[in-house]
Amino acid sequence: MVKLTKSEGEDAKIAVRNIRRDANEALKKMVKDKTASEDDERRSSDEIQKLTDKAVADIDKLLGEKEKEILTV
Repeated sequence: MVKLTKSEGEDAKIAVRNIRRDANEALKKMVKDKTASEDDERRSSDEIQKLTDKAVADIDKLLGEKEKEILTV
């Protein structure tokens, strides 16, 4: 059961990283199309990374809590 939990947690983190990749690609396209500046891209990329880091940390926290719950049952 713990293996399944870890697998689901890893799948969630992969999904978050895929969203980050898509957002960064969209930013690069905006710069290329001149609808956003390079400064905007840098600021947005930094914000996207912060949100990604928070989401991954939240997933890790929930995963740890769920593993404890499973092991104590």
